[in-house]
Amino acid sequence: MKTFFNKALKLQNSILAKYLMRQVLMLLVAVFIVIGLVIFGNQLVLVVKESIEQGIPLADLLPLVGFNMIRDVPLILSLSLFLAIILAVSKSYKDSEAIVMNSLGVGDKHFMVFVQPVVISIFIFILFLTTVAVPWSKQQRAMIMDRSENASEFSFIKEGEFQEFKNGELVFYASKVKDIKGESTQDMEEIFIYTLAGEEPVITLASQAQKFTDASTKSVYLRLKNGIRYHGFPADSDKKILNFDVYDLQIIDGDKNQSSNKITKIESKSTLDLLFSNDPREIAEWQWRLSQPISVLILAIFGVLLGKASPRGGKNLGVLAGVLVFIVYNNALLVAKSSLERGEILPIIGMWWVHLLVLFIIFIFYAYRHGKFSQLIAKPF
Repeated sequence: MKTFFNKALKLQNSILAKYLMRQVLMLLVAVFIVIGLVIFGNQLVLVVKESIEQGIPLADLLPLVGFNMIRDVPLILSLSLFLAIILAVSKSYKDSEAIVMNSLGVGDKHFMVFVQPVVISIFIFILFLTTVAVPWSKQQRAMIMDRSENASEFSFIKEGEFQEFKNGELVFYASKVKDIKGESTQDMEEIFIYTLAGEEPVITLASQAQKFTDASTKSVYLRLKNGIRYHGFPADSDKKILNFDVYDLQIIDGDKNQSSNKITKIESKSTLDLLFSNDPREIAEWQWRLSQPISVLILAIFGVLLGKASPRGGKNLGVLAGVLVFIVYNNALLVAKSSLERGEILPIIGMWWVHLLVLFIIFIFYAYRHGKFSQLIAKPF
């Protein structure tokens, strides 16, 4: 083993190593551009659609696209490097360059060492992204979305128009609407509200109303004043009538988004804060941030083995196998993350078992490709 590393380090600055690294870098840029254009283009369409549906200002559109890009770069870069290594090694075998290298005693283990400068550089960059840049981008995105949601909450009631809320369960009308400057409230006059209490219609009339948000629950209410409520239509003989001076009617339930808000807060926390936490969700987020760069190192080894092909063989099979391996690996990490969040597995096992399993598969694959099993079977007992 010591002899191998000494030889590999001597060859690290050789023409062979520089040639392989140059091929990996060129293919990395090409693959990243292709995958990035597809994913970032799709993200742009989704963000524009979301901005139209939720009324997000155009000034916040480009920052949202940028924050989404930062979030997706680690995954795209990891996949791009993995495929670039497969393509570079496969090309060297297809052009018979690797065959010549093998005849000189340069094999798969040397290729794994040759690509390490590129792999380690990408590893450090992705580690920075997942532990610093991505949490910051998620925090900034959450701030923009909160600002937009709060702005839309206090601007959707229009004067002199019938409007539907709660998927049509509530119909609202106000003859006059006045925004109070410097405050997130609206004053209204001559109010008509139609709602359903089970199967029974409820009609509410009020002379005045004010819209406000409960600070503790984030629910939005209408505070109605000097009004009357009809349980049933006014023309019904069995209707119930309730006169009131003040009545608070909830129109937006703030509790529905509490779980998603908690997840967003965890994802936007700094890595140092997560490091000393005992919360399973925060432990899972911390391990996920480290797992993405760790997977780069493991996939680089796998990429060299998948890229090895005969001169007559095609390279598409290695790429397809690489995409399948990447999807299964990434999904396994997501499953482990979900199990850790729910407290189904111990933190010490966490997501690490996935990496160890992939390393074991690489060992088996390497031993099979180099005939280690056949040699073991052929040995007399």
